[in-house]
Amino acid sequence: METARPMSMLVRPPEAAAPAAVAGEAVRSTLAPAPKLVVEHLAAGFGRATVLRDVDLAVPERSILAVIGPSGCGKSTFLRCLNRMHELVPGAWARGKLLLDGDDLNAGDVDPVLLRRRVGMVFQRPNPFPTMSIRDNVAAGLRLNGIAGNHGEIVERCLRQAALWDEVKDRLGASALSLSGGQQQRLCIARALAVEPEVLLMDEPASALDPIATAKVEDLLHELKARYTIVIVTHNMQQAARVSDQTAFFYMGDLIEVGPTDRIFTAPRKQRTEDYVTGKFG
Repeated sequence: METARPMSMLVRPPEAAAPAAVAGEAVRSTLAPAPKLVVEHLAAGFGRATVLRDVDLAVPERSILAVIGPSGCGKSTFLRCLNRMHELVPGAWARGKLLLDGDDLNAGDVDPVLLRRRVGMVFQRPNPFPTMSIRDNVAAGLRLNGIAGNHGEIVERCLRQAALWDEVKDRLGASALSLSGGQQQRLCIARALAVEPEVLLMDEPASALDPIATAKVEDLLHELKARYTIVIVTHNMQQAARVSDQTAFFYMGDLIEVGPTDRIFTAPRKQRTEDYVTGKFG
C-alpha cells in the first residue's frame, strides 16, 4: 500500500532575523488553512457502473465545501465515500485515497465505525429516533460508543451548538417527533455533534425544510464552521453561494471544477460550470 504523503509545513525563520520573522508571519496570515481532508484519484460505483471518476480535491480545515451538480452526477456518492458509508451498499466499490489529517481512511487497519465518529453525517430528511426523547436522541451516540462524561452537560452543549436549546430546554423528555421538521433536523445535527466529529457531512440538509427553517440551518452552518470542517451537498445554488467557502461542481461522475465559491459563481474557468451556474442546464 502506498504510504500517505506528509502534509507540507511552513518553516519558522530563525528568531535572530527579526524582519524575516515578521515577513514570515505576514505570509502565513495570507495563506489558506491547511487541508483537513484530501481526496486523491477517487473512483466509485456499483457493480459495473462507475459513478465517480478520478476525483481530486482538498478541503481546508474549518471551512465549508459545497458540492453542486445535476441529479445523478455523483454528489451523494462522493459524500458517502468520505466516511465509507458507500461501502455498506451491496455491490458498491471505491478506489483511491482519502486522507484525514494525513491518515489514509481506506487503510486496512481503519475501523469504519470509529472513522464515522471522526466524520459525522447529517442526512437529507430529519431522522430522529422515533421512540426516544429529545434528550436521548442527542445522547444516543454517547451511549452507543461508550463515551464517558456528564451526558447532561454534553446534551445541553450540543443543543446550544445546534441553536435548539432555548426552544426545547423545558421539554427534553418529550418525544423527538413532537418537534417541527426544522427542529428535528437541528436535533439530528446536535446528535452528530455529540460524539465530537472533526468533519461534518451534510446531504441536502435543508431540502425538506421551509424557508424559515432553512435560514436557521444556514445560520447554524456559519457558526459551526468555527469548530468543524463541513462538506454539504446541495441542489440549491443560492444556498451554496450563501454558506460555502469553496464549491465543487460535479457533472456525470466527473469533478469539473473546484475553487473559491465567489469565483465559481462569478468567473468559472470551465464552460460547463458557467452553463450550470447560469441555468443553461440542470
